[in-house]
Amino acid sequence: MHSRVSSPQRSPHIVIIGAGFGGIAAARALPRDANVTIVDQHNYQTFLPLLYQVASSGLAADQIAYPVRGALRGTSANFRLGTAEHVDVANHVVKLADGSALHYDHLVLAAGSVSNDYGVTGVSEFAFGMKSLKEALTIRATFLRRFEELASAIDDGREVVPLSVVVIGGGPTGVEMAGALAELAAGPLAKDRRDAASMISVELIELGDRILATFAPELSARAAKDLESLGVHIHLNTPVESVSERAIGVTGAPSIPANMTIWAAGVRGVDLGAVGGAVGANGRLRVDATLRIDGADNIWVIGDLSGAIGPGGRPLPMVAPVAIQQGRYVARQITGLQRGATVEPFVYEDKGSMATIGRHKAIVETKRLHFGGFMAWFAWLGLHLVQLMGGRNRIGTLADWSWNYLTFDRGNRHIIDVE
Repeated sequence: MHSRVSSPQRSPHIVIIGAGFGGIAAARALPRDANVTIVDQHNYQTFLPLLYQVASSGLAADQIAYPVRGALRGTSANFRLGTAEHVDVANHVVKLADGSALHYDHLVLAAGSVSNDYGVTGVSEFAFGMKSLKEALTIRATFLRRFEELASAIDDGREVVPLSVVVIGGGPTGVEMAGALAELAAGPLAKDRRDAASMISVELIELGDRILATFAPELSARAAKDLESLGVHIHLNTPVESVSERAIGVTGAPSIPANMTIWAAGVRGVDLGAVGGAVGANGRLRVDATLRIDGADNIWVIGDLSGAIGPGGRPLPMVAPVAIQQGRYVARQITGLQRGATVEPFVYEDKGSMATIGRHKAIVETKRLHFGGFMAWFAWLGLHLVQLMGGRNRIGTLADWSWNYLTFDRGNRHIIDVE
């Protein structure tokens, strides 16, 4: 009599698209024996909250980038360099740009977001986005080159055309970008060539009636006052209808001069196709309370790409804490399903928001506390330093921040052209 030997059960293949905050969090939270493949078009994760500091010469680009394979050490996840182009829901396959395909048992879509021009004419041609290291380095190179051109024109006695930098979008990204560029011009560049730096102006355009509209009114008012103290001119209730090489077209008002425009007015989910007809507002995929697409119980959507609804019926914000919590949640649910557990709804724990305007200038809002000034700025520095991946990145960032603070200088004023 022969005994019957059962073959080992195949471990479900979990494919994660995107190695941002959510994707990395999910991969790290899955069991060590899980069969995981994480796909991204870059072999590094960008710490997006500090992208504006690269653009404004505060940090070097490699200080906010961390190798994906390094982030996955200690996990069972395998990294695949590639770009996901289409999800074949019926056959459980993700098709990549190189023509290859990955079969999945569970698919976690964490592809993130790209700049959203909302159909405004000229944005793609004449405005700089703020969603990648390449864009940040291009902003830095352009800004510093324009400064050098001002200095050269003054030296040669030629006509000097002032540099008018316009940042469109009064959310955290736009506010932090405007404040950092204004400080760069008024501080380090003024030390280099005060006559040239004095020809630089920074303006911020916001569609609504106040900047940082997601914060309490008193905090957004304080942020506006701090920006103005740095010399930033704020335009509120200003709907942008077009962007050209030298001006911003405004609905119902005269155009605003601009020979350098930075677009920080919003983002939309990365286009992965319809994915079961689930595309909603701003390209975000519609999901249920468990972050799954209707009719596809093995497709989970997290981070900026997820249209998850929070309290009050509004979509959850497109910020890192949401993505991280969602990534860990999905990892727990997938693990639980393998053990026969039921899926629990996702509940976001909002621990608060913060934004920095400049040196000693920031605002912090939690459920219990609203405050600004030096302590808010110090809290902002500490939190972002802790959240950075990699000891080298933390040490390098702390060193640069300390140097910038003590010397009122920014050592990363390099013109590096990125093609």
